[in-house]
Amino acid sequence: MLLFLFSRVGRVLAIGGLSLLAGVAPTLAAADAPTQERGSAARLELPVEGTLPRLVGAVDWLNSPPLSAEGLRGKVVLVDFWTFGCINCRNALPHVREWHRKYKDQGLVVLSVHAPEFAYEKNIANVKKAVADLDIEFPVAIDNDFAIWRAFGNTYWPALYFVDAQGRVRFHHFGEGEYAKSEQVIRQLLDEAARDRKPG
Repeated sequence: MLLFLFSRVGRVLAIGGLSLLAGVAPTLAAADAPTQERGSAARLELPVEGTLPRLVGAVDWLNSPPLSAEGLRGKVVLVDFWTFGCINCRNALPHVREWHRKYKDQGLVVLSVHAPEFAYEKNIANVKKAVADLDIEFPVAIDNDFAIWRAFGNTYWPALYFVDAQGRVRFHHFGEGEYAKSEQVIRQLLDEAARDRKPG
């Protein structure tokens, strides 16, 4: 079991910074560089990395009817790829849960994509139990066939993709950590969305 955990952590840490996404081309160096805007706190450069792909192919949805990229326009979306047997995913989950609770009324939608690594994680009853046990209240797409996973060109657990209100992927993070930066991204995208909604 220890080897499995080390292997999963090692995979994320060793190659998490490489540009391996097919559908979403990351620009990690640019995304890490904060800039100073006149009269405001330092803001992150959040270049467009791609667009939110179609959210089709999930075998089931929990806590929500099926969501679509078109239906999420106007919302800031955090897409969280995870699987319930992944310890790194479980370590990141309290932060994702807190962001959902803190920002859902400001326009954030957290979309959890459960993509199984092992056979027992494909069992929908097991996923439902894990979702209840882990107190996950936000939508969960059960991606047993990896349709959404492939649409993103994703290769990691956990993986977070931050999508602005126009449906553009603006930031991503693989593995654990960088929680303060991730929350800053959420706030910044929510601020952008609020400015865009203002008349004139």
